[in-house]
Amino acid sequence: MSNAQHSTTEQDAARHKEKMRKRKAVQDQEVASKTVEKGLLLVNTGPGKGKSTAAFGLALRMLGYDRRVVVVQFIKGAWHTGERRALERFGDLVEWHSMGEGFTWETQDRARDVAACERAWQVAKQALARPDVALVVLDELNIALRYEYLDIEQVLADIAARPKAQHVVVTGRNARQPLLDAADLVTEMTLVKHHFKAGIKAQEGVEF
Repeated sequence: MSNAQHSTTEQDAARHKEKMRKRKAVQDQEVASKTVEKGLLLVNTGPGKGKSTAAFGLALRMLGYDRRVVVVQFIKGAWHTGERRALERFGDLVEWHSMGEGFTWETQDRARDVAACERAWQVAKQALARPDVALVVLDELNIALRYEYLDIEQVLADIAARPKAQHVVVTGRNARQPLLDAADLVTEMTLVKHHFKAGIKAQEGVEF
């Protein structure tokens, strides 16, 4: 390497270091300005895959700190899923309630779907009243709200009345606007490409 090239490399490194120093200062100031600590309402929605998977990842994170998690599944039936098997290994730190009877196009019975969702909400409401529960996962609740199987105003009121430190994550497509307005964090999963389109079936360890 020539002296000129060496000098240019040193100058580039110095510029990069100074740029990162300034960026770190901005980031540190931004982090230091955040002082509020509270239970969050998180919503995972959108047409893309991964909404429930992300919620169960959050549950795993909570369990890593020995914090109690309650999962209530709406719509979905009592599927034997990998995430349920894995999380139940944490013993009494996890409560799992699969309360649905299948997606609405499977049951084809609105009254039955409404009744199942109402039973599920009673279980969820009990979890939302418990200060010992750090995270409540309301899996596919958005579908129940979309089809108006539950009263969204009552649902939001029950969520708002939970213990101050409790976190709630709601999953499912087509989240309704009142829920989005009430949420602290909303993530929309975008569908770019899906293997179902290529005729690939749901596979153990990927879809369930």
